Amino acid sequence: MNVDRPRSGSSQSSASSTDDTFDSSIGSSPNSPSKTRQRATSTGTMPVNVLKTTKNKTIYTAGRPPWYDSHGSLKEAFVIGLCGGSASGKTTVANRIIEALDVPWVSLLSLDSFYKVLNEEQHKQAAENEYNFDHPDAFDYDLLIQTLKNLKEGKCVEVPVYDFNTHARRKETKILYGANVIIFEGILSFAKKPLLDVMDLKIFVDTDSDIRLARRLRRDISERGRDIEGVLKQYNKFVKPAFEQFIEPSIQHADIVVPRGAENDVAMELIVQHVDDQLEKRGLMFRSKLLAAHVNQPLPDTLYVVENTIQVQGLHTFIRNKNTCRDEFIFYSQRLTRILIESALALLPFEDCVVNTPQNTTYKGRKFTGRLDGELSQLCGVSILRAGEVMEPALCEVCKDIRLGKILIQTNLETEEPELHYLRLPKEIEKDHVILMDATVATGAAAMMAIRVLLDHDVPQQNIMLLSLLMAESGVHTVAYAFPKVKIVTTAVDKEVNENFHIIPGIGNFGDRYFGTST
Repeated sequence: MNVDRPRSGSSQSSASSTDDTFDSSIGSSPNSPSKTRQRATSTGTMPVNVLKTTKNKTIYTAGRPPWYDSHGSLKEAFVIGLCGGSASGKTTVANRIIEALDVPWVSLLSLDSFYKVLNEEQHKQAAENEYNFDHPDAFDYDLLIQTLKNLKEGKCVEVPVYDFNTHARRKETKILYGANVIIFEGILSFAKKPLLDVMDLKIFVDTDSDIRLARRLRRDISERGRDIEGVLKQYNKFVKPAFEQFIEPSIQHADIVVPRGAENDVAMELIVQHVDDQLEKRGLMFRSKLLAAHVNQPLPDTLYVVENTIQVQGLHTFIRNKNTCRDEFIFYSQRLTRILIESALALLPFEDCVVNTPQNTTYKGRKFTGRLDGELSQLCGVSILRAGEVMEPALCEVCKDIRLGKILIQTNLETEEPELHYLRLPKEIEKDHVILMDATVATGAAAMMAIRVLLDHDVPQQNIMLLSLLMAESGVHTVAYAFPKVKIVTTAVDKEVNENFHIIPGIGNFGDRYFGTST
């Protein structure tokens, strides 16, 4: 489809730019649109959007709604491929799409991040403008294809950061995670069939060659410190031939051809409308269905309930009593949390060991021996904010120097669905046994989202243990049905959840009672 016709009707309204996605430590986003070209990398800022209404039926907030179904299976991201000659305006088109959508779960990935690491001889050639950066061989397509596939599958990925002044990759990498739509742009983004197979929509940005040359001169001289002679030499020797040999012929793969790039308002509106439709399809809503999904089913074998001793019963009596003051509620809930964690640790893998005592005798004992792919793994804790955070002190008291992470999930008051707002996870968490903590679990919607986040960061299901002081049967079934290898540990299971998603008889709003924020 070639889109280029006169505009009719009112002019397009502008939308403010927004941060877009989440990474394994904080929210990440592409650089904001500007007059000079910005590289497509993620940044460490959190989105600050509050609410946005689209078509009077879809509510978008700074949080990311469920990107998976009630089975815990994710819906693959929608991938847009943008191709065109050097300085044709691909990044500007991508930023126009993101700006018009004004939603925080779109990721921008650039082919420029995947230039190969140059050897000493190639560095010399690059310094003399004799290295061909516009040939397919200049890019690490194996890494790129795997990265794009992982992003499409909802995984957290590390993206190289390429320095165009030194022609080398920087030591640091950028993290991308949490995209329902991925925009991938580059001069040779249509050059490999495996890349084309990943794309759901392919767009070719067709810009006049004189305009592209003028833009490239301005960019390379002002942004990359190169002289005009060197830029023209490189253009005539490498850029122009590459366009004619590799880039221009790839227009045959495009679903949409956009003449004049981002200046083509008709094409922009068409593309944005299509992407917006895809976003709506990827906003899954099913929390209300979880309550009735597993009625009268036996509790799963993966559920472990702490022995209901007189002590445990007594602690529940204190924290369930609505007349218990805040100080006592905090004290007794902390005691119960300690019992819960001590019980849960017994479910971790252990092995026999022998130690020497001060009396020069031996003692046959046990030690933690978590292993993953034959290698020793560690233990870490991840709390679901805010109520899950109150369980961290007890975990730290029991497990010395344990690493901690946090996931903020809040309910959207309009849709009543959980939304992911923030996450900070320990490095290489995929090698750890993870204790996931939330004070209470009603429908299991938030716990399900948190587990999905861990799986997206390559934590094996069997290495996740969900701990909660109190759970409803529906929440237990939700987690166990979606993630049958996750261990679930709690001190009590109540039977009902009311229409407001509160556990019955329950404990009330744990966070409000603990932090004193109830009204």
